Amino acid sequence: MNLLKSTGTFSFYTIISRLLGYLRDILIAIFLGTGMLADAFFVAFRIPNTFRRLFAEGTFNAALVPSYSSEIIKGKKQSNKFANDIFNLLFLGLLFLTIIIEIFMPAFVSIIAPGFIGDLEKMEIAINLTRITFPFLFFICLASFFSAILNSHNKFAAAAAAPIILNIVLISVLIFSSSLGDQLVYYLSYGVSLAGFLQLIFLYKYVSKYYSLKFSFELKVNNKVKFFFKKLLPSIFSSGVTQINILIGTIIASFQASAVSYLYYADRIYQINLAIAGIAIGVVILPQLSKHIQSRKKNKILLIQNKALELSLFLSLPATIALIIGSEQIISALFGYGSFNENSVNNSSLALYYFALGLPAFAMIKVFSSFFFANHDTKTPFYISLISVLVNIFISLYYFREIGFIIIPIATSISSWFNSILLFLFLKNRQLFYFNQIFFIKLIKIIFSSILMGLFFKFLLNFFQNELGFDQSNKSLYLVLSVILGLLFYLIVCYFIKAFQMSDIKLEY
Repeated sequence: MNLLKSTGTFSFYTIISRLLGYLRDILIAIFLGTGMLADAFFVAFRIPNTFRRLFAEGTFNAALVPSYSSEIIKGKKQSNKFANDIFNLLFLGLLFLTIIIEIFMPAFVSIIAPGFIGDLEKMEIAINLTRITFPFLFFICLASFFSAILNSHNKFAAAAAAPIILNIVLISVLIFSSSLGDQLVYYLSYGVSLAGFLQLIFLYKYVSKYYSLKFSFELKVNNKVKFFFKKLLPSIFSSGVTQINILIGTIIASFQASAVSYLYYADRIYQINLAIAGIAIGVVILPQLSKHIQSRKKNKILLIQNKALELSLFLSLPATIALIIGSEQIISALFGYGSFNENSVNNSSLALYYFALGLPAFAMIKVFSSFFFANHDTKTPFYISLISVLVNIFISLYYFREIGFIIIPIATSISSWFNSILLFLFLKNRQLFYFNQIFFIKLIKIIFSSILMGLFFKFLLNFFQNELGFDQSNKSLYLVLSVILGLLFYLIVCYFIKAFQMSDIKLEY
């Protein structure tokens, strides 16, 4: 396997998905802004979308890939039997959960958005919308199971491309239903669940080449299946700790008007880089790393781990600096249109600034967690993530009344750095990870290149200051130009000081 090629494939489709997601959010910002309907929709969308991120961005890989890869070695018949046992239990469990939540939706929404309780109209809309969007969870979890099967066979394209369907459906709804007024949020919610179903069908078409689905109500819970589900529950928490922290932030932010929307738009920006610098790398390395650990190939293990961490920092550090420097211009250029006013820009950009401070930690959590998962250990990341979430909750609640919603991204970043440092210390203590000789040299070069890029990007933002003003209609074009020039500058500097080498592209892992 070629790490850069596989990561590039995954990242290519992920970038397309995130760009379409950005277009979707521009349209939502124009038609909904940051008012009551926007808050209600984002709460309804946050739950299924959080589960999409939880399951699609590592959870099933963490639990299934190491076990399923072991079964593949024994033959297709064994791997099919194992996968079908998992699928049948999963199908029935998710169906039961969906029905229960639909019945008790008012209580469920009260838990995830307690700040809405005092506003009967907002609460009623949120309940209705969440009822419509919740089936997405059922479809996307099964779709993510198929994605993990494909990833186990080192097939990453279809799994990475599937989320594009959601954005295409929602963009279509926004374009063709923009004149519906308040009813638009309902059509968007139906679009969410429809997209989940389409993703499931799309992935089944590709996974059927490697896996023969055989549905049965005769549940078989053998030791292998028990072992999988014991790993699954901790991996849900540890793989998605960043998403869980954001979900908790949404719950707390519901007590402040429009705060849910501010956090949503800021979250959308840094998630683009996280998808590449953390999620893509974590997903791609897991199958091969699991196989090398099983074969006890220490040199290969060391090479993959160091290259994965190096690539993660190569992608996340310059993005962090760019987001810190240009948070206001980025939010303004991407979302500052229609109902999204200057106050919305200021608040969302402040949230983005503090989220950006935690971006390298968010990415490293994904990479370090994969090192544990490849060793069939989901419990250690789970316990560390649990402590991290508690730290996040404590900081958010303690300072929320004094500081307001902005404490949420601050607490998320602090708790994420705490999480990543603990993961690293446990890996070192258990001798599951070592730095090779070249890593620190590459890291210094990456930091140097990132700082130079930051200075150049700051120059570009000052140079295009008038064109990037809030009232300028073409400001997004100048932002894109600045980002492209900054990226090219970064890559050129990296190439000349050998922070990145062409030989890395051809290296097999």
